[in-house]
Amino acid sequence: MARKKELEKALESGPLERLFAGNATAKILDFLSTFREFDYSESDIARYSGVSIRHAQRELPKLERLKLIKMTRISGKSKMYRMDAESQTGMTASKFGLALASIEVDSVLAKEKQKEKPLTA
Repeated sequence: MARKKELEKALESGPLERLFAGNATAKILDFLSTFREFDYSESDIARYSGVSIRHAQRELPKLERLKLIKMTRISGKSKMYRMDAESQTGMTASKFGLALASIEVDSVLAKEKQKEKPLTA
């Protein structure tokens, strides 16, 4: 019996994924906006986002049409994609994800700060 290949998800869970309750498209956007300096193949996007290759193959063209991502080049037989930092929708999605992450960090820090307050008698 063939063993299922274990996914190597790059992020624990990103802000868009948490907002949209584990939505696979949000996982892809979280990954690409977090690691936006590089371009990735469909299989790398699927693996590091924690989604199936079929889902990535189905969603990447939609995200490209919406100008959230762009195909940067073809390497061998693989199309390479990255977040579209030049489009309004790509920049807005990245900023939105960062804003959500910032709110979450502020909330965690506030809770930690409250735990550290000394008790006064």
